[in-house]
Amino acid sequence: MTPPVDQDVVLKAEGISKIYSGTVALRHADFEVRRGAVNVLVGENGAGKSTLMKIIAGVEQPTTGRILIDGVPVELKNSADALRQGIGIVFQELNLFGNLSVAENIFAAREITHGVLGIDHLEQERRAAEVLARLQAGIEPGTPVETLRVGQQQLVEIAKAVMQDARILIMDEPTSALSAAEVEVLFRVIADLKARGVAIVYISHRLEELIRIGDFVTVLRDGQVTARSRIRDVDVPWIVRQMIGSDTKPFAKPDSSRHRP
Repeated sequence: MTPPVDQDVVLKAEGISKIYSGTVALRHADFEVRRGAVNVLVGENGAGKSTLMKIIAGVEQPTTGRILIDGVPVELKNSADALRQGIGIVFQELNLFGNLSVAENIFAAREITHGVLGIDHLEQERRAAEVLARLQAGIEPGTPVETLRVGQQQLVEIAKAVMQDARILIMDEPTSALSAAEVEVLFRVIADLKARGVAIVYISHRLEELIRIGDFVTVLRDGQVTARSRIRDVDVPWIVRQMIGSDTKPFAKPDSSRHRP
């Protein structure tokens, strides 16, 4: 008998392994993504986080293992396949066209057109202005991207992903170039997306940040999953211990004041 599908799990990676020219980047990794929640993926550099995310986003294909969406196995041969399944990603490396406007970047490769007249730039700018207002970005949609500072460009990347109406949104180090005020805005946007049922996959080295906004955490070490838990049941020392695999250094007792209600 087929086991029942957990209705909260929108995506499941099962037994994912990835080998590059003899180097094992992932080894039989399992990862569950729950809808309406921030699903934290954490690990040291080289632990396999980005590789797993690229596989879920269709950028890379696994050597072994499979991806299931709503309990059904799917093949994600490229990013277009992933997008059709409702998977969006905000890469840590900016992927913008500096010579194009903010609106043109947000709608790149999925331009709004009106028949034989071509691209509807006014409608693109109107919709871009709406999402930029939600992000409180303070950016005009007609601004050339190359004139923006790095933090603002990161917000444009996030706006691109939000406009795709993804039901699974991967954020790889999204706050790395943001100011403290921009981080607070991003967290409010994430809360809004959660309320709409969007599943957020969140990667960051800022552990206190993860404790603050995460709901579930999965820890990778050397390409393998070493632990998973609800965030409310753990603290930063627990995460560090799972990341580095050290039991020799004593850690403070979990501080209940850090736990989410």
